Amino acid sequence: MAGVNKVILIGNLGSDPEIRHLSNGSVVANFNIATSETYNNKNGERVTQTEWHRIELWDGLAKVAEQYLKKGQTVYIEGKLKTENWQDSDGNNRTTTRIRGLNMTMLGGRSGTDQQAGGEYQKSQQQPVTPAPQSPVANTPAAADDEIDDLPF
Repeated sequence: MAGVNKVILIGNLGSDPEIRHLSNGSVVANFNIATSETYNNKNGERVTQTEWHRIELWDGLAKVAEQYLKKGQTVYIEGKLKTENWQDSDGNNRTTTRIRGLNMTMLGGRSGTDQQAGGEYQKSQQQPVTPAPQSPVANTPAAADDEIDDLPF
């Protein structure tokens, strides 16, 4: 049976993305995002718990990150967990888990302005994905009635 490896996060960038241009032409962007949840503990005190997640974007998404992402921005990331095992210089075994982003949407306003900076990007795309415009006629009750009249029964 096949498994599912899917991560969905909405969080704020902890720093500007680190961009690397590799010799084979690939581009990789790495950055951390923070996700926080707030709750009341059993003593009634308000507690905020923050988790940090290491994000890795490749090629088209990395170029978008390089151009548009800045510290503090809110992003929606869809991706998968990637775990790497390695040995440090002292011979200790180490494990690193990161999220390889496959889709990204920038949320909220642009830094320093009130404009919306929203834009959805996918792994193989460099252009924002925008929903197809819907015809205003198709959503009106009159249009629904016309469709009923055209039915063959």
